[in-house]
Amino acid sequence: MLPITEAHADKKNQGKDRQSGLSGASIQFDPSFKYYQDRSAESIADEFVQNGYTTVRYFVVNENHVNRELVETLKDRGLFVWALVLGNGSYSVENFPPEWRSWQMELLTPVNDGYYRFSPHSADYVDWKKKKLAGLVKDIPFDGIEIAEPYFPEWDGINRGVYGDVGPIAKSAFQHQYGYDRTPNFTDPNHSDYYLTNQELYRDWIEFRVKAVNGFLNEVINGENGIRAVRKDISVATWSLAIDAGSDSVSKLREIQGLDAAEMISTVRPDVHFLQTHWPDWMKSQEALPPTYIKQYQNFVDQIRAVHSDIPLGVQADIGSGLWMVKDRNWYKSLGKEALEMGMKTWTAYEYHLGKYMYEEAPVPVTISRPHHNQVIISFQKRIDAYSAKLPGSLVIVTDNSEIPIAPDDITSDGNMLIIQSDQLPKKEFRLRIQHVTDTPSYWLYNKEQPANVIADDTVVIVNKKNK
Repeated sequence: MLPITEAHADKKNQGKDRQSGLSGASIQFDPSFKYYQDRSAESIADEFVQNGYTTVRYFVVNENHVNRELVETLKDRGLFVWALVLGNGSYSVENFPPEWRSWQMELLTPVNDGYYRFSPHSADYVDWKKKKLAGLVKDIPFDGIEIAEPYFPEWDGINRGVYGDVGPIAKSAFQHQYGYDRTPNFTDPNHSDYYLTNQELYRDWIEFRVKAVNGFLNEVINGENGIRAVRKDISVATWSLAIDAGSDSVSKLREIQGLDAAEMISTVRPDVHFLQTHWPDWMKSQEALPPTYIKQYQNFVDQIRAVHSDIPLGVQADIGSGLWMVKDRNWYKSLGKEALEMGMKTWTAYEYHLGKYMYEEAPVPVTISRPHHNQVIISFQKRIDAYSAKLPGSLVIVTDNSEIPIAPDDITSDGNMLIIQSDQLPKKEFRLRIQHVTDTPSYWLYNKEQPANVIADDTVVIVNKKNK
């Protein structure tokens, strides 16, 4: 028999202040994934609550498509809601202005990977992004906004050909700002301006890129008619990468991708700064990447702390972008403990429904409420299958003298919530046995053909009398 507590009785925001979104565990989620479809906004919010989250980070894939109802519902359940947007591009250009093609970065070797990379040197892109994000936070009541991935491509990019921006926009801006008539050469070791040969030119190029990243963020967030101008109350987070690549990894990221976290914080003045796990780290399996890996990011923390002793810091991990590197619930909890030991205030991960727990854990009832005498709502920690919940004998009222199955027609489900609506429910407290209920492999990103996980046999919960 499980200890089940009341839920759903009070759905009003509990007045979370600014500091509440800057501490503890949070989770990223992308509502465009199938897992969040065919269910109510209330059930999505409820699932986060049942998993213990008080802060969520709404991944905005396209600023033109944001679910206002979902944001409002998350807030109504007392969750602090961040808008997480991308700085250096977009996975979707639907409803973008026609001139978006002129904003694009140019890489040493063109790539076609479904991501559109935009240059911070493009004044038109910066202006569009500022207007779009200012409008976003003005129109939709996010508690905070963060611009992740504002950097240039890419780790080991020169050797791999994915280094940028080296296009005409970048070249023109560099020549204008620094008075050169040329830019570094990255492909011909015999060229007089090869980046390893003309060190003075290359050093100026590095500084130029760092200033471009931080200037882009500053303009969008602090510029005239920018984010803070239209929402003085909103929390702001900045993001930069961290990588376990040796003692010079801080300077290497500055050189290769234009990232200097301390300078970024000085320029933008965020409420919190996140260190995002770089892909060479997060792509490792759980066995190859213990939660203690973030201790190797101490040099990034030290670089920030040398200038900003009090800025709240957070760390971001990836728990499932590839099936080979999914991370389980205990791994993520351990990551949080490591973060706290390092003096960080908060942590998050991409993406909620991609974690290993989604594929391994059976549905478990977490909370139960009885808002009306003839209605019971049972909340699980994950999405449940509607058909399995309506199988004969799935829900049985257990008394001292008998067992009374609840009719399938009296049972519905919504995401993680199982709802009973029946005038036959006992008016006093009663026991309810739940069986047959499964999760939903068809809504997962991976392992769709895996047999569904089934609730533990003889799971019994207590249903109290109607809330007063």
